[in-house]
Order: sequence, then C-alpha cells, then structure tokens
Amino acid sequence: MTDKAKPAAAPPPSGAGGAALSGAFAALLEPLAELAVARGLPFAAVEEMFKAAFVEAARRAQPESAGPRIVSRIATATGLTRREVTRLVAAPEEGAGSGAPAPPRPSPATQVFTRWRADPALCDRRGRPRPLPRQGPAPSFESLARSVTQDVHPRSLLDELCRLGLAEVVGGEVRLLRERVVAGRDSARAFAFLGSNVGDHLRASVANVLAETPAHVEQAVFADELSADSIAAFDAIARAQWQALLEATVPKLQALIDADAAAGRTRDRRVRIGLYTYHAAMSEQPAAPAAASPPAEKRRRPARKDR
Repeated sequence: MTDKAKPAAAPPPSGAGGAALSGAFAALLEPLAELAVARGLPFAAVEEMFKAAFVEAARRAQPESAGPRIVSRIATATGLTRREVTRLVAAPEEGAGSGAPAPPRPSPATQVFTRWRADPALCDRRGRPRPLPRQGPAPSFESLARSVTQDVHPRSLLDELCRLGLAEVVGGEVRLLRERVVAGRDSARAFAFLGSNVGDHLRASVANVLAETPAHVEQAVFADELSADSIAAFDAIARAQWQALLEATVPKLQALIDADAAAGRTRDRRVRIGLYTYHAAMSEQPAAPAAASPPAEKRRRPARKDR
C-alpha cells in the first residue's frame, strides 16, 4: 500500500442501527455547521479539526502494544491515508483536534456569584439573593468571598463583579444585578461555555451509548403541540427548576470538596450538572383547530421522556 492509497476502513454499520447512527450524526453536525457558517469558519478548517479528532480518538482506542504499527492501525480505523495520519500525529498538539481540551475553571468572581445565588442563607424567602453588607462577619460579601478563596482579596472580587455588571455597591451594601453570568455573544467566554457545556453533555451521551451500563445521568422530557404562550409559561417553570437545582447541589458539592480535602483523598475528578431547554417550531405545523372536528377523534399527545 502506498502513502497515497486510502486504506479500507471498517464498513459503517448497516441496517436500522447504521441509519440511526447516521441520523444522529446529521443532527449533531447541523447546528455546528450553522455556527461555522454564521461566524465565517470555513469548511477546510473544520475538516482539519475533524480529521485530527478522528486520529486522536483512534490513537486512544489502540492498545499500548501497537508500537510502530500505530500509524497503520489509525489509518485502518479512520479511513485516512497513512500520510495524513503521520502528518496529524506529528503535528503540535493544539486546538480542538488535539484531544479534549481541559474545561475552563470558573473564575473566583464567578464562583462567588454562583454561591451567592445558590446559598439559601444568602437569599430571601423567594430565593432571590439578598443585599449583603460589604464587610463584617457572615452574612457579608467579605465572608462570602473568603469562603470561596483565600488567594484573592474580597475587594478585588467585588471590583471584578462590578466590572462584569453582575453586582453593584450601594452605600455599605453589595447587590447582585443579574440572575446568571451572561457572556458576550462572540466573546471567548461565550465560546468556552459552548464547548464545555455541550462538550460534556455530548461526552456523557456517547459514553452511555458505548457502555454496557450507562454511567451518567442524561435524560430529557419533550413535548409538542404547544402554543407560544405555553412556551413562555414553561420557560418560567424551567428557570425556577434551575434555581432549585443550584440551591440543592452547590452547597452539597462544596461540602464534598471540603470533606475530600480534610480526609486527604486524591482529588482528580470533576463533575458538571446542567439543565437546558430548547423550543422551536414543529417540523410539520398542525392545522388550525377546527370546531367541527369530533372530540373523539382528537388525540392527546402527552409529554414524553427519552430513554
């Protein structure tokens, strides 16, 4: 086989399973293509990243004994030429194609914001963050900041929250101005959130599909035949559920972190918990309701849960 010859890759799954897999890939790639086109990322650049990702995935799938045969094995697994594989293996490890990048660690200011939003002791009866005295014993902004980090001065964290438009100082009190951290549409922070949140969600889904026993919680409820008014009403429900999730998980996660540190356990694991909603027009718009339609022929379509 010459370098220019394309190795025979394993054939894709056939039958219903293959069609379902192809359909899943099409659904995943469509929004990525939309983002690339909207922001001027050319196909050639995406193709290069995809090739590199294929090579890295195939490399990780090879046994340690592959040795000098690694290029041939990767070429066989991916369908790329040996020349392409050699180039990509030898390329500097950078960008999205060099393996999964480490997710960005939340900044101390973001951690202060999240804890303030989630700690019931810092919120009123309706779950809204209460204004905090700038200094003094708990509950105060100073004590909150020091509970998050001892490495950054509370004044610096306060200045950063104000710079981001997340908080303000009124007299001797600090008040939150937003319900969540909002990143600029095209900022590096917004794209980092996109990659980290959707990336981990996708990793959980793929790991569950490939494993005999799913290891991650990855579920969804979906429904159709809703009006725009109903969508708006449900949006409020979803936001309330997110606040409840914050209040339930953040203090417990912090308690687990503190317990691990106190016990001297190896702390090399990370976790991400999320909630999302998405709404759009149905692909097939139902006809306007007809008063003459017999009630017995009207089928109710309940909300459904995947898996």
